[in-house]
Amino acid sequence: MMAFARAVATWGGVSVLGAVLGFVSSGIVASFVSWRWMFAIPIAVSALGLRAGGRLLPAGRPLHTQRRPARDPLGAVLATGGIMFASFGLIASHDTSWKSPMVGGSVTVGVALLIAFLIVERRAQDPLLPPAFLLDMLRAVGLLGTFLAAAVSLLIEFVFLTYLQQTRGWTSFETAASFLPFAFGLIVTNLLAAAAVGKFGAKATLVTGFLVAGASLAWLSVLDSTTAYFTTLMPAQVLLAIGIALVFSGAAVLATANVAQEQTGLAGGVMNTAMELGPTVGFALLMAVAATRADVVDGYAIAFGTAAACCGLAAVATLLVATASRGASA
Repeated sequence: MMAFARAVATWGGVSVLGAVLGFVSSGIVASFVSWRWMFAIPIAVSALGLRAGGRLLPAGRPLHTQRRPARDPLGAVLATGGIMFASFGLIASHDTSWKSPMVGGSVTVGVALLIAFLIVERRAQDPLLPPAFLLDMLRAVGLLGTFLAAAVSLLIEFVFLTYLQQTRGWTSFETAASFLPFAFGLIVTNLLAAAAVGKFGAKATLVTGFLVAGASLAWLSVLDSTTAYFTTLMPAQVLLAIGIALVFSGAAVLATANVAQEQTGLAGGVMNTAMELGPTVGFALLMAVAATRADVVDGYAIAFGTAAACCGLAAVATLLVATASRGASA
């Protein structure tokens, strides 16, 4: 189990690295050739993975005790539709009033479908997402960490992209290069995160990550039109990279801990869903907060401050859950 936890912790740190490196490399490459070449990179990586997978991955053995996939088409339709409508409405809120049918109507329909999904899952004989699966509070804080870290990752990418180019007049190459310290921080921290989880535990790693990320976001909340890159933006983004990597590593372990063998696929699917909801729902909510300010840069600062507060609350929630779990096991 310890080896599994270390492997999951490593995956948790690597998962966000791909998005950041893709952002950095695409910005640099697009400065010299057409942006259309960006679509060739995933094809090349996929081909390389298919070629190397057969040689590097061990042969799998069938699990005779594995539970058959859940047969819950109604639940799948309701969950997909709910997430789709709610995400669309939140994303549309960036440019459209909440009173418009496009935003308010979409969010209302999405929430209604998700409520219906929860009701259906309670009554289904073979539910897609068994309600009891999310009652494990340690798993819940792990999923919260995944969701929040993914939202914050897109927040800093989007804000720095627009701020540096539109407010400060940086080129696309300069903007992409400015994320190199962020990527380097993720790489170094990811190399150490698995060992930190093994030595201090996933809960302590997660709490530390929340606190470090929250501190960096609070630092970025002072953002204005003249904020210096080398004395504020760069060190803050490195600190945020450290926090995000620790959060992803600790959260990945907690989200998949104490899972029966036949539910490992379910755990991985739920964790990946939380990771995908972060850049849509979580990021959209933070940008909705930013939209409350007339000045764009002031809005970005408020969004960073809100994200910092969320990280602080998540750290407190994790500590409370950890204390309660120790008390229950005593």
